[in-house]
Amino acid sequence: MANQIRLYRTNEIAKLPSVYNNHVIVMGWHLSYYNPKVAETVESWPVGIRAHFLRLIEIMAEHGPDLGMPHTRAMGAGLFELRAKGREGIGRAFYCTLVGARIVILHAMVKKTEKTPQRALQLARTRLHEVKHEP
Repeated sequence: MANQIRLYRTNEIAKLPSVYNNHVIVMGWHLSYYNPKVAETVESWPVGIRAHFLRLIEIMAEHGPDLGMPHTRAMGAGLFELRAKGREGIGRAFYCTLVGARIVILHAMVKKTEKTPQRALQLARTRLHEVKHEP
């Protein structure tokens, strides 16, 4: 399958995968990005944060998307937050789940303040509404 990429373990982090056509097949779950800009944002994260992100999506593939704190947190109305930490800081990816074992990363950012910016949450909620209500 051309859109499939391999997930790398932390000891292979120097060879982090690129995202092809905004889709990644993660074992039993299909993970996609809302748009190419979201995928580019995740790819631009510092290596430590990306490594933790990749490990968390591996765990999600095995155990489902609700890992609980400190890894994931429900934000209400079907929006979830994936919490990736690294020496370089903290990354947040807002996602939702869809029928057919699909996970959509709606928005991603590296946190610069203690509190998640309301603008980021609003953008994720707007995209959630678009994804859930598309024909």
